[in-house]
Amino acid sequence: MIILVMGSLISISSNSWMGMWLGLEINLLAFIPLIQETSNAYSSESSLKYFLTQALASVILLFTLIFMSKNFLIMKNIENSIMIIFNSMLLMKMGMAPFHFWFPEVIEGLNWFNCLILLTWQKITPMVLIMYNMNFQYFFMIIIILSMMISGFMGINQTSLRKILAYSSINHMAWMISAMFFSETVWFYYYMTYLILTINIVIIFKLLNTFYFNQLIISLNSNFLVKFFFSLNFLSLGGLPPFLGFFPKWLTIQYLITLNWNLLTFVMVMMTLLTLFYYMRMIFNILIISNNEINYFISSKINNVLLIFFNLFSLSSLLLFTLAFNFL
Repeated sequence: MIILVMGSLISISSNSWMGMWLGLEINLLAFIPLIQETSNAYSSESSLKYFLTQALASVILLFTLIFMSKNFLIMKNIENSIMIIFNSMLLMKMGMAPFHFWFPEVIEGLNWFNCLILLTWQKITPMVLIMYNMNFQYFFMIIIILSMMISGFMGINQTSLRKILAYSSINHMAWMISAMFFSETVWFYYYMTYLILTINIVIIFKLLNTFYFNQLIISLNSNFLVKFFFSLNFLSLGGLPPFLGFFPKWLTIQYLITLNWNLLTFVMVMMTLLTLFYYMRMIFNILIISNNEINYFISSKINNVLLIFFNLFSLSSLLLFTLAFNFL
C-alpha cells in the first residue's frame, strides 16, 4: 500500500515525463500483489488482465515520450497526433471509454478493498497528468460523450454489483474530465464527493459480503436502516438534489453553461439519467421486494450506529454546508 501511494505521488510531483512514467510503473507493480492477496482463479485472472493492459499503455506512453523528445521535434506536423496518443494511453490507464474494455473484467475478480482502490486511488494519477495537458478540447469532448453512452447502456443489464460500480465510475470520470476544462478546484470537489460516496457504498457491500444483486436483496431484507441509507447513497451517487452528490454536478453544469457548452451539458445530463435509471431499478427492487424464503445466507452483524452516522453525515452535508454558509 505504501509503495502504491508513493508511485502515485512520484508521478504527480515529477518535473519530467520520464519521472511520471516511472511513478506509474511503481504504482502498477505495487497493485499486482494486492490483487493476488486472495489466491484464487478469479484474482489471478484479474491481476494478469490488469498487468497486460497497464503494461501495454505504459509501452505506448514511453513510445510517445521518445517521440516528444528533442530529436523528433523537427516533425512539427505529427506533434498533435503524438499528444493525442499520449492522452489516449492515460485514459486507458484510467479505464475510460473507448479504452474501458479491461476495467469491468478486472474488477469482477477483486475483493471489495481492492475494488475501492481501483475505483478511487488508481484514478488520481492519470487524471492529474491529463490535467497538465488539456489542449485537445474536441478530443476530450468525444471521450466524455462516449464514456457517458457506454457506461449508461452497458450498466443497464448488469447483475454484478462490482460491474455496476465500474460503469458508474466511467460515468463519473467523464464528469470529472469535463470539470477539468475550467477548474481544478471543481475537479477536486467532484473527486472528494465521489470518494466519500464510493467508500460508503463499498463498506456496506463489504460488511454484508455481497457481490451480486440477488444476494443484496436477501441480505438487506432484515435490516431496514441499512437498506434505507444504502438506497440514499445510490441516489446521491446519481446526483439527485438534496444529497451531496448533486453539489459537484451542479458546479460542473454551471461552469459548462458559462462557457457556452450547452450541447455537451445537455448530452451529459441526458446520459447520466441512464445511470440513474439502473440505480433506481436497484433501489426499487431492494425496497419493494420482500424475501420470505428461508435465508441460508450468513449475514455479518453490522455496527449500525457508526455506519448510520457516517452515512447521515455524508448524505446531509450539502444541507449542512448550505445552512452554515448562510450564517457565516
